[in-house]
Amino acid sequence: MIKLHKGSTNVYADLGRPDADEMLIKAQLADKIGALMKRRRMTQTDAAQLFRMPQPKVSAMLRGQFRGISADRMMRCLTALGQNVQIVVKPAREGRAGVLSVAA
Repeated sequence: MIKLHKGSTNVYADLGRPDADEMLIKAQLADKIGALMKRRRMTQTDAAQLFRMPQPKVSAMLRGQFRGISADRMMRCLTALGQNVQIVVKPAREGRAGVLSVAA
């Protein structure tokens, strides 16, 4: 019999990563970048030129390997793809900690 545990909405937190919030944000940004590239039928080489980063780094980013790639850099990739990026700060519910998220 397999024992199951209900996870949270952040797999990185479930795995005990100390940088779980940052990793989730980067995963969501990478997902959006990958979806836009696919919609445009853009190769990783084309994207690397547009993003001004080496193709292997684009490949790593799209595979979820974010070391050495900041969330800021990923947001600049989105703007290079013609997307508007907004950062919105608003109060959390009373008595609760704030939450980081990407809305697309």
